[in-house]
Amino acid sequence: QAAIWAQAPPSSTWASCSLRGVTCPSGQAGQPLAFVAAARRATMMMMPPLPCGSPEEGEQPFARHVEPGCPYRADDVMAPEQAVSTGTTIMAVEFDGGVVLCADSRTSTGDYVANRASRKISKVHDRIFVCRSGSAADTQALTGFVINYLGQHSIEIGKPPAVNTCANLFQIMAYNNKDNLMAGLIVAGWDEKKGGQVYSIPLGGTRLRIPCVAGGSGSMYITGLIDSMYREGMTKAECLQFVRKCVAHAMALDGSSGGLIRTVVVTKDGIEEDTIQGDKLPYGP
Repeated sequence: QAAIWAQAPPSSTWASCSLRGVTCPSGQAGQPLAFVAAARRATMMMMPPLPCGSPEEGEQPFARHVEPGCPYRADDVMAPEQAVSTGTTIMAVEFDGGVVLCADSRTSTGDYVANRASRKISKVHDRIFVCRSGSAADTQALTGFVINYLGQHSIEIGKPPAVNTCANLFQIMAYNNKDNLMAGLIVAGWDEKKGGQVYSIPLGGTRLRIPCVAGGSGSMYITGLIDSMYREGMTKAECLQFVRKCVAHAMALDGSSGGLIRTVVVTKDGIEEDTIQGDKLPYGP
């Protein structure tokens, strides 16, 4: 193409040529090279103009169509922001007489740590707690609704509610709004009917009773560790040691998990809360 344009005369007296109205310089009608150059020029002149907002030739294409005079900066148009990534590590285990809940304390907003000492284990009723993962806003809103409904239910029946009832309320709301929520929950507690119980409610609203479960972005790093260490019939002390070690490993491997380790033990006798500081973890990198 460069050779063709280099040999084409820059200006001349034009005469008609018989090929569909394409003109070539007079005196050079029999020269194929000049005819090709003239045809290319005619084709360029007949091309429609670029649409509004389209980049010029050689420029980087826009990520989306932009009207002229668009107020957005070029970096917003060319590289639109992605969804904010969140992460956490939560865990719960049943033992004879109650349950143990455990969680880290890091609330992340992408690469930024928004809160290094947050509480991801929320109290729903006297003997029922929930571990929250996913969007903090979504899980806090769900927990608030369930606290309200569960409190009314407890007043109606005149006694503490069952853990299964609480998990069912979380499941109904999570499932009915699964397209709009990002919430992974673990409901655990103790009641008179079934004792200690752990229910997993992952994204989508499924409800499963599992004796040992982990959730959040850090859980994928410790699946093998949980399988190798967990066994049925562990005592309260063994469960505490187990969940602390697993969550500490997840905090060391997952960039979205970190801070403190918070544990809650729920039994017939009451609630026991504990915290392990970040420099006293059972495992660290």
